[in-house]
Amino acid sequence: QVQLVESGGGLVQAGGSARLSCVASGSFLNVMGWYRQAPGKQRELVASMTNDGITNYADSVKGRFTISRDNARNTVYLQMNSLKPEDTAKYYCQGTRRFSSMIYWGNGTLVTVSS
Repeated sequence: QVQLVESGGGLVQAGGSARLSCVASGSFLNVMGWYRQAPGKQRELVASMTNDGITNYADSVKGRFTISRDNARNTVYLQMNSLKPEDTAKYYCQGTRRFSSMIYWGNGTLVTVSS
């Protein structure tokens, strides 16, 4: 059974930084990423990264957020800098395995950016 557990959310002032972590257990995930969902909005991709280092970012976070991963620990990180109030959302870790259509989600961690 694959499980994803996020950590690192909280209250941050605008312009500040935060780092999210997500540990996967149960299987190696070839693609891991972060999505977010703000109140009243659809869940959207923030950033993703393959196990061989290919990254993808939403335009809204390019230059401010950095995704990284530790394959040996099956862990993905999201370094968020220059945070804005509009970054306030619940951030979800997501992962997929090669040759599988299954998508795995964590329960999410809340990031609140105060102005």
